This record gives sequence, C-alpha cells and structure tokens, in this order.
Amino acid sequence: MSRSLNVRKSLLTLGVALPFLAGAALAQTPPAPATSPAAVPAVEASKVIARVNGVDITEGDLALAAEDPALQMPNVPEAQKRDLLTGYMIDLKLGAKAAEAAKVGGGTEFARKLAYNRDKTLLDEYLDQEAKKAVTPEAARKLYDETVKSVPAEQEVRARHILVENEDEAKKIAVRVKGGEDFAKVAGEVSKDPGSKTDGGDLGFFTKDRMVEPFAEAAFKLEPGQISDPVKSQFGWHVIKVEEKRTKPAPTFEETKDQVETYLARKAQQDLIMGLRKNAKIERLDDKGNLVEQKQQ
Repeated sequence: MSRSLNVRKSLLTLGVALPFLAGAALAQTPPAPATSPAAVPAVEASKVIARVNGVDITEGDLALAAEDPALQMPNVPEAQKRDLLTGYMIDLKLGAKAAEAAKVGGGTEFARKLAYNRDKTLLDEYLDQEAKKAVTPEAARKLYDETVKSVPAEQEVRARHILVENEDEAKKIAVRVKGGEDFAKVAGEVSKDPGSKTDGGDLGFFTKDRMVEPFAEAAFKLEPGQISDPVKSQFGWHVIKVEEKRTKPAPTFEETKDQVETYLARKAQQDLIMGLRKNAKIERLDDKGNLVEQKQQ
C-alpha cells in the first residue's frame, strides 16, 4: 500500500462544504465569467498598436481577442502570443472588410447569428457585473466564517505502516517492532509499499474515510505510540503504528479564498437568472406549435 491507499479527496473540507450548503440548485448556476487577464485600463485600451488600410487596431481590441476561448494559447510566451493576436486582428479586419464588400452580412441567417452573439455578450457582461458586486472582502469573510462553523470536527491520525505479502511475515514484524526495534527503520528495510517505505512507513495525517476500511478501523482504535497486530486489506498485510491523533484543523481563509469567491459569484449569477425567470412569462411549444405543459423554471 502506498499513499494510493489513501482515497484522499482532492478538495479541502471547506471546499466540499460550500457547494453542499448551496443545495442542488447550484448545479444550474451559469459559469462565473473570469476576470480577463487581458483587460486594460480605458486610457491604454485606446492606444493604437497597428493599422489596416487606415483602420486602427488598439490595445482594447487585442484584449478582446485574448479573451476569445478559441484563441487561448496557455503555453505560448507572452511576446509571441501578443504577436500572434496582433496578426489575427489584422486578418480579422481585412477579412471582415472583404466580407462586407461581398455582401456576406446581408442574409437572414447572418442577422440571426448577429442577434444571438449580441444577446450572449450582453448577458455575459450583466452576469460579470453581478459577480463583481457580490464578491467583496466582507462577503467572502462572512461566508468563510459561517461555513467553518458548520463543518463538523473530524478526528485524524498520523500513522506509519509496514506492508508485507502474508500473515506470517506480518506476525514476525509485529514481534520485532513491539519488542523495541525502531518502526521506521524496519519499515525502510522490509515494507512492500514503495510510496511510504522511504519515509519510514509514514502516511502523514488522514481522516478515517480516506483509508481502506480494515486499515482505518485498526488505526483509529490505537492510541499514539501503540502498534497493531497484523491487519489484512486488499493490499496485503499491515502492521500499523499511530504517531499522533488530533482534531483536523479547518483550512485557512487564504487556502479557500478562491473557492469562496467562486461560490459567491456563481450564487449571485444564479439568483439573478432565477429571479428573471420567476418574473417572466415563459412559454414552450411542441413541434406542432402547441403550448406544452410548463414545468417550474
């Protein structure tokens, strides 16, 4: 058994508690628009960086291009990314002008696409505004404090173990370490767990639900300094020594700040959308144009 024995959850306890407190409706929340790293101050946004047949391309135009999901280049150096985006904006201006001359934008389908993109941009901006209003230092701290109070205290232990293939080996090892041999030294010599043997079998701190059941049951019955009899799991046979027991400390505000702010933003956006639906007359039609039974929006 290596550290993979741990079925460790990737989120901190507080990170799990936040969406839980929001209820199932949170799953319907529109994604919170990220504050664009390409955003630039108004004065700088008007700075001209290129011209195409006399038409200006500005820093603001470049920032908008950088926000386009289709133009993300996470592994490209900033200078090269800027050059590529500038080239794209030049091609965009040239192509758009040529499309206008070819009367590409005159059809009904184009008008429909234009209207859709306008609506989408308006909604994105509106949701972004709501998120920014909701995510204040005071609101973030208040949510953190309330959530920490609601998270039940969990006990965790820090334990070492020695993993071997069969019970006879485990019994011999138990005799050795209970007889006074250094547990960490023996673990380094004979344990079959490559992830912990170099650390003297140390698995660090863990809560009961993060270890396989037979191992967890045995470990949490021990007091600090005690060594178990051989314990069988699907990984083999273990001899366990508990080093410490403690109440799991709550994550700090700084550790969970991003999760708290994301929750606040999405909650504000969800409330906005749900409020708009509640006050609207919404009708859905079947393929024959008949009004279908309305479900709660």
